[in-house]
Amino acid sequence: MMMIAMREDATPAQIEEVVARLAAVGAEAHLHMQGSVATIAVEGDREAVAGLPIEVYPGVDRVVTLLRPYKLVSREFRARDTVIRMGHLHIGGGHFGLIAGPCSVETREQTLSAARFVKASGATGLRGGAFKPRTSPYAFQGLGEEALQILAEAREETGLPVVTELMDVRHLDLVLKYADVIQIGARNMQNFHLLAAVGQVDRPVLLKRGLCATLEELLMAAEYIVREGNSQVMVCERGIRTFETATRNTLDISAVPIIKHRSHLPVVVDPSHASGKVELIEPLSLAAIAAGADGLIIEAHPAPETALCDGAQSLSPVAFARTASRIAEMVAWMGKTLG
Repeated sequence: MMMIAMREDATPAQIEEVVARLAAVGAEAHLHMQGSVATIAVEGDREAVAGLPIEVYPGVDRVVTLLRPYKLVSREFRARDTVIRMGHLHIGGGHFGLIAGPCSVETREQTLSAARFVKASGATGLRGGAFKPRTSPYAFQGLGEEALQILAEAREETGLPVVTELMDVRHLDLVLKYADVIQIGARNMQNFHLLAAVGQVDRPVLLKRGLCATLEELLMAAEYIVREGNSQVMVCERGIRTFETATRNTLDISAVPIIKHRSHLPVVVDPSHASGKVELIEPLSLAAIAAGADGLIIEAHPAPETALCDGAQSLSPVAFARTASRIAEMVAWMGKTLG
């Protein structure tokens, strides 16, 4: 695959002409706009494309061969950070997101309470599960559409954009009806039909790293989404499975700078699922920010001791307020803007 970078002053007609010439030799062109700058990723027969004098076409700035197995999400394809719009706020490019809320929507009162206290402490997004992937088929599986309706009510009251997990392509339209950001969980990171489906909608996607996935596999999964046309992707480091038993998973803090070096996509860290312990959430959050993360997604619950899932890793209102204050200080120290 190669990349054609158009000049900033390239006209729509010049861009269309390049795409048409590529199509004439059987090549597929993926057009991406960042502000006023157009970039075209090219797939097709190398010899046929090489025979085109692309560099001399009007409006073309340069042609670059993309070497990494993931193309559209690589820094080679786009040097500038992608900025994701989440409701009226942003993540990436110096904008930091703090997403917080319960593991799952249990009741209306529990969810509204959580939304209120995380908003009061500085959260910029609300998380909450409507469909829950549980290890045991007998565990609480979520409230489905009722939970989505409750999340929408919480957004209406607090203004916080909603992040919720999509597990099945059959629920896509339902989730789109209520959610501002679609989360693809760790267990579905390589559910390629699901990735392609969310790649065909105009909605930001939070893609979590699989329990045993390499960083290349994570970025290749993101490529599935972006290749379908949806460039609004955030990748999430949420801990991987190792031999260590002191934590629920092992937070791969090195993933943050590595992904930032290799990809233009925003990187979010989930210290809750990585650690499984409330006392580790604050130090891991601060470490993630220092490593360059663009956001955090943290579990918080009005009464963790009564939570139907993940109570041991959910921050109480008091604990979340303290942690959020420390997070805001570290975000400012790193020269980023919360929200």
